[in-house]
Amino acid sequence: MFKNYIKTAYRSLKKNKGFTIINIMGLALGLCVCMLIIFYVIDELGYDKYNTKADRIYRVNNDIKFGGNANSYAVAAAPFAAACINDFPEVENVVRFRDRGHFKVRKGDENVLEHEFLYSDPQVFDVFTLPMLHGDPKTALKNPKSVVITESIAKKYFNTDDAVGKSLTLNDTLFYKVTGVIKDMPKQSHFTADFFLSMEDLEESKENSWLSNNFNTYILLKKGANVERLKAKFPAMSRKYLGGQLQTAMHMSYDDFEKAGNYFRIGLTPLADIHLHSNLQAELSGNGNIQYVYMFSAIAIFILLIACINFMNLSTARSANRAREVGVRKVLGSPRKYLIAQFLAESLIVTFVATVIAVIGARLLLPLFNQMADKQLTFTAATFIWLAPALLVTIVVIGCLAGSYPAFFLSAFNPVDVLKGKLASGFKGGYLRSFLVVFQFSISIFLIIGTLVIYHQLQYIQSKDIGYNREQVLVINNVDALGNQATVLKEELKRLPDVVNTTMTGYVPTNGWRNSTTFFQDATLDTKKAIASQIWSVDEDYINTMGMKILAGRNFSKEMKTDSSAIIINEAAVKLLGIANPVDKELFYPLDHLGKKLKRIRIIGVIKDFNFNSLRENVSPLMLSLEESRGSIAIRIKPANATALLAQVKQKWHSVAPNEQFDYSFVNEDFEHTYRTEQRMGNVFVVFTTMAIVIACLGLFGLAAYAAEQRTKEIGIRKVLGANVSLIVAMLSKDFIKLVLISIVIASPLAWLSMQQWLKGFAYRDSIQWWVIVVAGTGAIIIAFITISFQSIKAALANPVNSLKSE
Repeated sequence: MFKNYIKTAYRSLKKNKGFTIINIMGLALGLCVCMLIIFYVIDELGYDKYNTKADRIYRVNNDIKFGGNANSYAVAAAPFAAACINDFPEVENVVRFRDRGHFKVRKGDENVLEHEFLYSDPQVFDVFTLPMLHGDPKTALKNPKSVVITESIAKKYFNTDDAVGKSLTLNDTLFYKVTGVIKDMPKQSHFTADFFLSMEDLEESKENSWLSNNFNTYILLKKGANVERLKAKFPAMSRKYLGGQLQTAMHMSYDDFEKAGNYFRIGLTPLADIHLHSNLQAELSGNGNIQYVYMFSAIAIFILLIACINFMNLSTARSANRAREVGVRKVLGSPRKYLIAQFLAESLIVTFVATVIAVIGARLLLPLFNQMADKQLTFTAATFIWLAPALLVTIVVIGCLAGSYPAFFLSAFNPVDVLKGKLASGFKGGYLRSFLVVFQFSISIFLIIGTLVIYHQLQYIQSKDIGYNREQVLVINNVDALGNQATVLKEELKRLPDVVNTTMTGYVPTNGWRNSTTFFQDATLDTKKAIASQIWSVDEDYINTMGMKILAGRNFSKEMKTDSSAIIINEAAVKLLGIANPVDKELFYPLDHLGKKLKRIRIIGVIKDFNFNSLRENVSPLMLSLEESRGSIAIRIKPANATALLAQVKQKWHSVAPNEQFDYSFVNEDFEHTYRTEQRMGNVFVVFTTMAIVIACLGLFGLAAYAAEQRTKEIGIRKVLGANVSLIVAMLSKDFIKLVLISIVIASPLAWLSMQQWLKGFAYRDSIQWWVIVVAGTGAIIIAFITISFQSIKAALANPVNSLKSE
């Protein structure tokens, strides 16, 4: 019997090749896209799950408001870890990391610039699951000048993974002994490192300052410990340790500190939440965004719904044509259960074939998807362990849902009524199909509007005046490796004919160093007159090279010896100071955490605000000081021949430092890198929106073909009576266009509200323009009309004799 069902189903599907192909391709496309998105979502949700103790690990955060600025940081004070162990019995262990950027690593006769360095406490291997291949995890980082490296680094520098006991030379003068080799860190980790250096080598890790927060700190709780009870103890901890140092450094009590509107709040973030739910200052690396997980999950559901709606729509549309077949079968004695099984078998076969095609398509498209989404997703045996059951459930659910209408509704018909032709057919009266068409086009229009808004915001970011000229600025990195030769290189580069200006500093607006401190308006260190601000060390060429604008006062000058104690501030700092004309005003800041040494500085100029953080954040106070900083050299170049100039710059570099790696970037590229996530998501949105529209149009194409088929004789009569092609096309199209118009009315306000919420994540954003709704709606109507017209014109051009000769 089962074999007969399959054979009959195959014949029926073969007889209606057009509908079968549309059904299979539409469903396969939807399932393929859905699978790719599911892979992405599972990958994003799986970050840090490799840690066996992940449910007990929490990162320490600090929410600080002081000097008019409120900020949230992913770091804690150096003594916090020891205090945590001593004061809280709930805590099993604590580990600190300090990210100190890059180091040069000696390899043969050359130095290789490496970026994945972390200073770490020795407890790191107890808190995190980092399997050690060679060495003792308990003692590997206890002694100074010890380093634990990853397996790939060991092979890179020593051609073996057993590198314990070997030496590494960092920055030419630091000699480290390899005390352990661990497996390469998983990609699904919110932080990565190739080198773990002993925290014993970092003097600031031994300081007892609670006023300075520089260490990414992680707590491992004991089993059964109550995290909420622990967090409730933090306010008393802040008062206990911070209060005394506030009194010493700023001559104020903790109560006075809070009364002035300031606060210092310690919080905890579960390890598994960091990647998607944390975007604080001083993160160990750039994290993901839960918004995109929600958005892509919704898109996957939407696209799958559109594909399933197509399947159901075409199945119900075809069912009317099969009513007579059902009547004949029932007259010949076929029980209803056999009819139900027959229809469900057809539906399940189509779903099965579509699923197989979808799996093959997902496998082939995965490399392209990885490139678009910046992922490294793969099909593995582990993937099929969960994928195979999920697909089996999908086949059964979708197959039964799509086949349920013809199976249960048609099989219940009275055969006498069916054979007398009393069953209504045609597009009109198909309220369920109309509803489903509206639903799927509403989703498509929603996605079109979302895509247009994302691209419009990205265009706004690209064109916004960010306060400096990021075009034609070349940045040479790792300049601190040159020592005193750095100044020589800067002056030599300045003499090149295609160079406009050069500046030497580590504080580049994009991808540069950051340093903050607190300034006071009088020597008494009155916190009511304090301002927390970034302070950057620059030279006298910095402002001109970066194309910044001085609004008041003057620039730094070599000839002015007093400029060593001068600063230039931005508009945000002026606003926070509350001074109408700040030029020549004095500020003070402590040189130590005890507040015993003060430095007096004078404001000599005001520059226009420029964005040195993401445009998701407002510009914060910034002060520039005239001090030597050898982090990098920024070169403003003439736009004529950048390639030739780059070769000259590289030659100059190697003439000064022949064994040093030449590393460079362009400021505009670094700026765009900041928004690479949004750009990637925008591209993915375009692809998925296109897929949704294609799937929806496949369904519309099938329904239009069905409607034209049902009205063949009506069209023939109209043509005989004198109707032209345009009138017939309009007649066949208007019902569908009405549904698309209804979809526009439904989708537009929903999309507007959703994208407004997304835009709130940007401090600098453009409003949603009216033309976005118009373009999306017009585009949907045009696409729908073109899809329908193909079948409508074909029907209108048919010879009426062929449709009426049977009459």
